[in-house]
Amino acid sequence: MNTTNEPASAEGGNKLRPGTKDFTEGPVHQHLVRLTLFMVLGLVSVLGASLVETIYISRVGTIDLAALGFTFPLAMIFQSVAMGLGIGASSVVARAMGSGQSEKAKKIITHSLVLMMILIVLLIALIYWNTDTIFSFLGANEEASTLAVAYMDIWLLGLPFFTFAMVGSHLMRAIGDPATPAYLMMIGSVLQVLIAPILIFGLLGAPKLGLEGAAWGFLLARLGSLLMYGYIIAIRDKLMIFSMQGFIASCRDILHVGLPAIASNSIAPLSMALITKLIAGHGVAVIAGFSLAARIEHMILMVLFALANSIAPFIGQNWGAALFDRVQLTLKQANGFVVVWGIVAYTFLYIGAETIVRSINSDPAVVEAATFYLRIVPLAMGFMGFILNATSCFNALGKPLPPLTISILQMIIIYLPLAMLGDYLLGYKGIFIAAAVTIFIVGIISRIWIRRALDLGIAQRLKRLGEGRHE
Repeated sequence: MNTTNEPASAEGGNKLRPGTKDFTEGPVHQHLVRLTLFMVLGLVSVLGASLVETIYISRVGTIDLAALGFTFPLAMIFQSVAMGLGIGASSVVARAMGSGQSEKAKKIITHSLVLMMILIVLLIALIYWNTDTIFSFLGANEEASTLAVAYMDIWLLGLPFFTFAMVGSHLMRAIGDPATPAYLMMIGSVLQVLIAPILIFGLLGAPKLGLEGAAWGFLLARLGSLLMYGYIIAIRDKLMIFSMQGFIASCRDILHVGLPAIASNSIAPLSMALITKLIAGHGVAVIAGFSLAARIEHMILMVLFALANSIAPFIGQNWGAALFDRVQLTLKQANGFVVVWGIVAYTFLYIGAETIVRSINSDPAVVEAATFYLRIVPLAMGFMGFILNATSCFNALGKPLPPLTISILQMIIIYLPLAMLGDYLLGYKGIFIAAAVTIFIVGIISRIWIRRALDLGIAQRLKRLGEGRHE
């Protein structure tokens, strides 16, 4: 295939500093392995901290674990906003880097962080006064709702710190530096794991705060992350241009991808809120089991999340440089990997599910619900990889509507109706089965769609290049 490069601006080249990588050169698989390994390191630490927190809370009591489960959809919504902004900004930055516009990349980095803070503060103000209503809607009883509200009120204070770190991680990967965010994520998570038990159980003379202690651990650890990310981005790497000139134009570019990405990422937690309400109808033990199983599954899924996050800056830079063979090879290798990982991960979970769950919580009802989940839903893990890779690729290309469509199809059109049907026929087990069936269907659709869209997009770009038109 023709891989003619578009002329790149001489404005600083493709590197902002010596430690960054130019993804338009070198073997594709080596870049992907390096990017993914660093991303796995970061995600292992973050999700590991979440799982350890769950283990701590399970020691406090089943009702506390259930309360933590009710906070999960709300926390996911906030994280979806942060991730959407990070996806939008990194998409613009990576393509700017690929075409040699390093000063534009710095401007986008600066403006994206300002935009992120504005949106997150507004969202916190909206949610803070309505947490009790939200948890009651989700089906939490009075005791669980009281615990969940107390946890979330503290957790929200640390959200701007967490969001800054999440968006900052996307931006650093976009310029070709996957190592720094991985190390910073690990440090922040270690801080959380160390601080949380002191406040949860009242160790070292600290007050015994229970579930609220976990929230304080999150807040203090993420404050540390904010300070580290701020130093790296603004001082060490000098990735910010302290000027608001062109801010509106930057916001428009970021939100072109970011808003649909926010909507796409928010559909899942909003739908999960309704799913949580369905599951809550089967009792506190079942919702606790679901909460525990979901966190265990996320630990295994982290490799697929890492891979999908890794291919985005790689595809963005190579698309900006018109290296289309490398774009296609990236997607092919990524999809091949998710199939292998899906088989290996499911085998591990099917065999070890009950043992893993019992090592964390011995309540028979919790063990039964969590074990069933882990033996059913991860069956479709490889197909989830297809979905993640496709949406990441679309966003990297600056095409945000297909991922939004995929999310609507997955969570609203297919999963919710199937979950309600499954709940009616088989109880909570039917809800879990519906999740696996949905992922199978949408995974197949996603793989076919991105392959055809990529072929069409390349043909259109080559035609424009042949006509002497540069983007």
